Amino acid sequence: MRIDMTTEPGDPQRPNEDYVSVALPASGWGGALVLLDGVTPPREDVGCAHGVPWFTARLGSAMLELSGSRRDMTLAECLAAAIARTAEAHVSTCDLSHIRTPQATVVAARWDEDRVEHLVLSDSALLVEGDDGEVTPVLDRRLTELPPPVRALRDRVHALRAAGETEELAAARAAYVRAVEGLRNAPDGTGFYTAAADPAVAGRAVTGTLPRARVRALLALTDGAARWTETFRLGDWAGLLSLVRKEGAGALVARVRTAESADPDCVAFRRGKRHDDAALALAELA
Repeated sequence: MRIDMTTEPGDPQRPNEDYVSVALPASGWGGALVLLDGVTPPREDVGCAHGVPWFTARLGSAMLELSGSRRDMTLAECLAAAIARTAEAHVSTCDLSHIRTPQATVVAARWDEDRVEHLVLSDSALLVEGDDGEVTPVLDRRLTELPPPVRALRDRVHALRAAGETEELAAARAAYVRAVEGLRNAPDGTGFYTAAADPAVAGRAVTGTLPRARVRALLALTDGAARWTETFRLGDWAGLLSLVRKEGAGALVARVRTAESADPDCVAFRRGKRHDDAALALAELA
């Protein structure tokens, strides 16, 4: 079994809000992978004294421990328990009902000699390479399928940025952020979901199970690393996995950074920020 993983902040002056880790038991028969992408708040006011990096480290560590030790629980149940444990760690000091309370996207996978389980919540990605070499992305597309009025606000932000209209840009961006925040973890099921303080959100994750014999490799990516395919269109998912396998996880991040730097104003390739935290983990099972 081969494991290759890396993570890098988008801005060296700010803490990395991504988390990635893999656990391999002494038996050698199985393992668990957890990757989180912390949601960067538009302002520092998140109702929490600890911040997003603290949250992703706590939630990620709890999820990894539960995924590896509690084989009697599904990955969704592990995530619910990890969210509850993390919330309990700061509910007495922080306002967990705050709309910007620390939260994260989640990718998790677990395997043994018989099966491979997976879970994806929000816009990080999991690539599954089959025994025939075909690469299948496991994605939660709810964040990209925004209602038309919200997409219109997003398009206005990009149009103002492209036109260099700095005076109106801040107000347009704030309106878009408010609209997106109104859809995050909406109780009526019309929005998209991230792991925050409510364990029930784990039930909204995309989950599945495959026979171990049908899976050759797994590759988990935060959206900052997945930009190679989804934003800059430098290759398809199969090409991305092939690049990581041949050149290493760090090579993918380096390619993304080069593409980001070539479009510093985010005009040619629309995105929310010039550089984003990036994390990925490759687990070759066969």
